[in-house]
Amino acid sequence: MDARSSGAFEVTHRMVLGLALPMTFGFLTIPLLGITDTGVAGRLGDPAILAGLAIGSVLFDLIFATFNFLRASTTALVAQAWGRGDREEQEAVFWRALLLSLALGLGVAALSPFLLKAGLLLMAPEESAADATSHWFTIRVLSAPAGLANYAILGFLLGRGQARIGLLLQALINGINIVLSIFLGLTLQWGISGIAFATITGETIGALAGLAIILARFRHRNPLAVAGLLDRQRLMQLFSLNTDIMIRSFVLLAAFFLMTRIGTGFGPVTLAANAVLMNFFMIAGFWLDGLANAAETIIGRSIGAHWRPAFDRGLKLTGYWSLVLAIFTTLGLLAIGRPAIDFLTTVESVRVVAYDHLGWAAITAVSGCLAFLMDGVFIGATWSHAMRNRMILAFAGYCVALAVLVPLAGNTGLWISLNVFLILRGILLAVRVPALRDQIFRPAQ
Repeated sequence: MDARSSGAFEVTHRMVLGLALPMTFGFLTIPLLGITDTGVAGRLGDPAILAGLAIGSVLFDLIFATFNFLRASTTALVAQAWGRGDREEQEAVFWRALLLSLALGLGVAALSPFLLKAGLLLMAPEESAADATSHWFTIRVLSAPAGLANYAILGFLLGRGQARIGLLLQALINGINIVLSIFLGLTLQWGISGIAFATITGETIGALAGLAIILARFRHRNPLAVAGLLDRQRLMQLFSLNTDIMIRSFVLLAAFFLMTRIGTGFGPVTLAANAVLMNFFMIAGFWLDGLANAAETIIGRSIGAHWRPAFDRGLKLTGYWSLVLAIFTTLGLLAIGRPAIDFLTTVESVRVVAYDHLGWAAITAVSGCLAFLMDGVFIGATWSHAMRNRMILAFAGYCVALAVLVPLAGNTGLWISLNVFLILRGILLAVRVPALRDQIFRPAQ
């Protein structure tokens, strides 16, 4: 893809993989980071520490990943501006997103004591796990401004189709984090504090590096010099898009919160086992997110250029590769699952529970592949209202599944419900694509 081009363009297998694979490998470093953190905590010899890290991670994701709209909306709006050949608007989108991300990050850090207290009240962990959660969270939240800035930076790069630079930044952030987590947590014996300080360092270095790379190519390095930065219509569009994506992200995280909260009721051993297995779900999700990001870029650019052949071809090819990758991911997780569990925890009781539910965690790649892809399509097309509403419907179905299956099958019912939720998300979104696509492209046909 030529980043300088606009108008009609051809979508090929090579283009799709060229966009998807760098970010697939880049996103893979995120669950590898989760695996490393889990492994470090699991080797500290106390299940309460591992459970505390799991609870803290969910709480942080519930707060932090709610702001994923910063990346998603930036990718969509930059891709559409790229399709129109509007370089000024691409820069304006970035500055709006970056300034908003820094403001939100500072707000999260300032409100962190209240957020932690509210989270622990909702999760209601045992005292030992709650202490570990509080210790980790208090340090980890200091990375919020840099972490949210990285959302804006990555969103801009993906919107421009610069997936390789995105890969390098993700590898830098998470590579530093992984190395320091092991060094600080185990070698220097800082324990759970070392895991948190490693994250702060990685996020900060990544944000500074990304900002330097982007600004080196800008016409205007002063945001106030960018035309249209404060354009009311553009700001309202950004606000509406961000609000819808934020609601959608919050509902998604609420689903994972429910899973952890219900798992807490099964005791610290089952909770710790689920935390180990969630790393497998994350691997599946982040692998598939690479193709979802390819869909965001291609769909967004095709709409900006008003070129339906690229939309249709992009949808077909990203769907094909999503399914192929999902099948291979599930097979791979089934093959290496038990050794991976053994690596992640030395607690035998946790291992036994994790073995029993390995299959349900591995199959999430297949059950969720359509949902991940459709998220990319709807974000790239800025169909945020429809995406929000369909997520709420899928969440309602998930709650019904939990109410029926958990009393019948316990923790197994919990994992089955997660798969039901993923399937519902994908189907509910996919059935809306034809009508929404026709609305977008009909005037030009």
